[in-house]
Amino acid sequence: MPKKLIVPTILFAVIIIFSFSVLSKNKGNSEPGSQIILFYGIGCPHCAIVEKYIGENKVKKEISFAEKEVYYNQSNAKELEEKAKICKIPENEVGVPFLWDGKKCYIGDVDIINFFKEKINEK
Repeated sequence: MPKKLIVPTILFAVIIIFSFSVLSKNKGNSEPGSQIILFYGIGCPHCAIVEKYIGENKVKKEISFAEKEVYYNQSNAKELEEKAKICKIPENEVGVPFLWDGKKCYIGDVDIINFFKEKINEK
């Protein structure tokens, strides 16, 4: 396999495994409207920064949240657009990573990592 394909292939595999584990853990969540949702895209470098932070800091043990891929899943992309509209974010400013906490939107790795840090410190 060419060296250029190894890293993206490994990253893709890790994201898929990560997604399945999150989906299986989040099946029993309470109200769907109150759920925290992290929208991401496969291959997105800023999403990878957030994912690295989540893994290194064991965020999933502290905070329950869903993860939804938007580059290849149109239903998730549509849901992301709906959340952005609620927050009055212009369509041309919506991107990933994007986090919805049930009432507020966060865009970008720095804001999302800060959100997780604050949530963990609240506990």
